Amino acid sequence: MDDRVPQDSPAVAAAITLGYTSGGHAASLATRLSRGRAIGQHGSWNRSKLSGYKLVFVAFENGRPTGGPHDILSGFLAPNEKVSYGRPMGVTLGSDGRSLLRVDDVGNVNWRVTSERSG
Repeated sequence: MDDRVPQDSPAVAAAITLGYTSGGHAASLATRLSRGRAIGQHGSWNRSKLSGYKLVFVAFENGRPTGGPHDILSGFLAPNEKVSYGRPMGVTLGSDGRSLLRVDDVGNVNWRVTSERSG
């Protein structure tokens, strides 16, 4: 509990506990549900070693994660992890209901991610 913020006890008691957290400074700005959950991690700018800067997938079953995150789209950090080539911003499903569309607010690019497997 943060004593700096006034607490509303009934609201706190009714709050839904998160099923998954991505850790500090990953800045998960967009989540899209699709046979699991795709999460765009915008990333931190104020760390000596950057974190986030990728699109991950977390499998869920009965509203709870069944494992850790799996990278779907990465490679936006330089090898020294101090410079980013892009920052994932938004994630949504494509009109085909299978592909993911991702916006990058540094590279000024929209990405379309599809699976190589059929079905």
